[in-house]
Amino acid sequence: MDMRSILMGLAFVFMWSSAFTSARIIVAAAPPISSLAIRFLISGLLGIAIAAGIGQKISLTRGQWISVVVFGISQNALYLGLNFVAMQWIEAGFASIIASTMPLIVAFLGWAVFRDKLTPLALGGLLLGFAGVALIMGTRISGGVDMTGLVLCIIAAIALAIATLTVRTASGGGNLLMVVGLQMLVGAVALAPFGIWLETFEIAWSWQLITAFVYTTLVPGLAATWVWFTLVGRIGPVRASTFHFLNPFFGVSIAAVLLGEKLGLLDAIGVAIVTVGILAVQLAKQKPTAS
Repeated sequence: MDMRSILMGLAFVFMWSSAFTSARIIVAAAPPISSLAIRFLISGLLGIAIAAGIGQKISLTRGQWISVVVFGISQNALYLGLNFVAMQWIEAGFASIIASTMPLIVAFLGWAVFRDKLTPLALGGLLLGFAGVALIMGTRISGGVDMTGLVLCIIAAIALAIATLTVRTASGGGNLLMVVGLQMLVGAVALAPFGIWLETFEIAWSWQLITAFVYTTLVPGLAATWVWFTLVGRIGPVRASTFHFLNPFFGVSIAAVLLGEKLGLLDAIGVAIVTVGILAVQLAKQKPTAS
């Protein structure tokens, strides 16, 4: 893994983790589902326009179309939609920790459903990671965390894990940015009816809201997705996924700095345990390089 890949991985982790903080700011002032649908619409149209400007066309393979639909619904509509709704009641840092368990859920479902073999390192990482999550959840539940928000975040993480297992290769090849833009539009179409049906479109305008919305539209929404697929195409999904072990730390750190969210001692211990567990699971997937 060269320096450029490492920098891309770190950039993705930062952008992905920061999305929870910006989302928390947005849902405090605007309806979550409608806000996310509008974000997807803008991100999708921008992505498609930029892709068309550099010569990419809406001419995709069957696998790429499956990727567009599955990830557009599972990742954008379900995963992000449920997280946006949940963050009306729970903290951004806590939501990012639950979302960070996606590699653990993927490993568990791969073993339980697809009979993937788990090495001792992967099994140890899986048990360690879920133990860390249990510690954090136990602390938060005893502290009175909103159970509706907690359940929605768990369902969101499972939805993303299922999407990851369903479409194990989501690269767009030469039409990468076009695929990303189309995925965003699928998310917007899937969420819009629910926003119209369930929400009252009332917004408390502020510069914080505008800044957070612009940031989440351009950076986590468009740039992070493009960086991720580019990184996967550069070093492969297994090595790229190793960077996920940094998500719990970045998620709680950004929320603490920008939102003033506090992290208790048991929370910090839990984050460290989850981080080590995710790293172990990802390292277990690495195949030794022939000398």
